[in-house]
Order: sequence, then structure tokens, then C-alpha cells
Amino acid sequence: MQLYVIFLGTGGSWPTVKRNVSAIAIKRGGEILLFDCGEGTQRQIQRSSLSYMQIKSIFITHFHGDHFLGLPGLIQTMQLNDRKESLAIYGPKGTSRIVETIKNLGYFKPAYEITGHDVDEGDEIRFEGYSVKPFRVRHNVPALGYVLEEDMRPGRFNKKRALELGIPEGPLFGKLQRGESIKLRDGRVITPDMVLGPPRPGRKIVYSGDTRPCENVTKFAENADLLIHDSTFLSDLEDVAIEYGHSTARQAAEIARKAKVKKLALTHISPRYMRDSDIEREAKEIFENSMVAKDFMKLEVRLQK
Repeated sequence: MQLYVIFLGTGGSWPTVKRNVSAIAIKRGGEILLFDCGEGTQRQIQRSSLSYMQIKSIFITHFHGDHFLGLPGLIQTMQLNDRKESLAIYGPKGTSRIVETIKNLGYFKPAYEITGHDVDEGDEIRFEGYSVKPFRVRHNVPALGYVLEEDMRPGRFNKKRALELGIPEGPLFGKLQRGESIKLRDGRVITPDMVLGPPRPGRKIVYSGDTRPCENVTKFAENADLLIHDSTFLSDLEDVAIEYGHSTARQAAEIARKAKVKKLALTHISPRYMRDSDIEREAKEIFENSMVAKDFMKLEVRLQK
């Protein structure tokens, strides 16, 4: 199953000509999860290849405007397009109250179910084949990061061993690969562990949201396929970054290196920066596989063999 990350907004604080504010879509098969929903997100979705009607759930990192003020418009647009499916919105403490407020703004009365859920580190939101786990980060208001991680996959199928055991090619191979035991005509029972290698991890994507350098991000991002990290400033403004609860490109890269992630995407770029090359260069000095995320950039996260 294909897994894509689509960056809908990569700027911090306010929209610019170059960047909209924070919003990241993760598309797995036919499902879309939206992480943060800054103002204008619905128009960014319309300009992309995505459909907002496919959004299954929304995860908000914190309640600064550039991360959630797109919710009212998106929710109402879904209704105008006759959405019937329920929509769950997750975030830090206060989410359920804010969602109820949004549901009662103006003369809007939702015709589909919209639920708000307060979550915290230690919670797990389960979907078919994967989960999303929140974790605490260090911003100047209560804030969360999120881990999207697929379930473990069966080990690699050893066809040669299966044939040696007298298993005929065909449906029985598939049953074993799905973790089911089979019974041969001669009465022997073959269990999956007899023909499968050790279980293999699924894909893992981590989004820090807004945060100072934080050991918790390093912990939860360990061995991630992709880390999407706050990179609001360059190192010459490190004091400003710390004061406002953000990270520099260099600090994000140091976390990526320490966590042994495969790829780092830098986001939440301050409007003061016009050249991505300066941000990318600073990060690459520490962690080579770094890139500055741009609006509408689409990354495929592939399964490791």
C-alpha cells in the first residue's frame, strides 16, 4: 500500500506568497489524515491532488492560530459538499471544547457527526493496519507531536523452504504469508514460523509540531522513515527560537541524527526567510538527508525490504 506525505502549508506564524501556514496530509491508500489545519488549508487542499472529503481524522498539535484556524472553514465546506461520514478531531487538552465551539459558530449546524477528543502522551488512536500516538513536546503552550506507525509486517516468505516441506504453490502460500497455519493432505500442520523470517517493521512518520529541542522527539522519532520537524529559524537566532518555543535548522538536524531517522523534512519556516538554500545548508552540515519542505511537495515513504 502506498504512503504519501503532502505538505499543504510549510510556513510559520502567517501566510506568505510562498508558503501557507501549517498543514500536512498523510495519504495511506484511500485514507487521508490531516495534521494541523492552519487558515487557508481548504484552499491548499483544492489546489493539490487531494480531496478533503477523504479526510478521515484531523490531528492538531496545539492551539496557536497558524495551526488550527482553518478548521471552521474546512468543516463547513465538507458539509456544503454533502459529507455524510463522521469526522474525528484530536488534539491536546481543550480540543473537545474548541470543537464544540466551532460546531456552533454563526448559523452553522453540522449535518454529519463531528467529535473532538483530548489526547495526551500514552494514548493510541487505532486505524486498520496502523496507529497514531501523541507525545508531549516543549512549546510555550501545551503542545503535542504525533507518530504515525504501521503495524509489524510478516517476515519474508521462504519459498524454497515451503517447497521442501511439500507445500504446493498456490492459495496455501498466501495463507502462510497472512500468518495462518495450514494442514497438508498427509495430515501435517505447517505453521507460519516454519516458512517466514522474523517480523518486519512497517513505516514510521513523526511530526514534531512546534517545539524547542526536545529529548522526547528524539525518543519517539527513533529509526523513523521520516521526521518532519520545526525549523523556524537559522542558528544566528537560536535565542529567539528558544524564547518562542521553536527550533533552528541545526537543532532539528541534530535531533534527526541522534534519532537515526532516514530522512528529515524541515517545516514551519519563518516568513523572514526567502531562500530555502540557507536553511537546508545549515541542516545538511549535521544531517545529510535533510530537505526543506515546500508547499505541495509530495513525498512517498516506501517500505523497507
